[in-house]
Amino acid sequence: MGSGFLKKKKEAKHFQSQMAEMQKSISKKLDDFEATGKAGNGLVSIVLKGSGDMKKISINPECVDKEDIDGLETLIKAAHADAMKQIQDVASATPGFEALSGLGF
Repeated sequence: MGSGFLKKKKEAKHFQSQMAEMQKSISKKLDDFEATGKAGNGLVSIVLKGSGDMKKISINPECVDKEDIDGLETLIKAAHADAMKQIQDVASATPGFEALSGLGF
């Protein structure tokens, strides 16, 4: 093993360190981000953290109908999907996110 191998090994460790820092930076940005998804003209809203964890759910009492639980469930799912899309859009627009996700980070 010549000096070329050691140089490549050092470069690989440096690259790995850079990727870890980039991942940490992206994770911090997403953790600080909050997305509010809404459905039914605001009858249902869901606030998600950038990690995807739910922070809050609000349901307007006007949309609670014991005869139409399916409708309420649909609104909740739609609000959640709206918030998740916002998170994905922010993540995709974050420099380095696509590279990291392609590498399995």
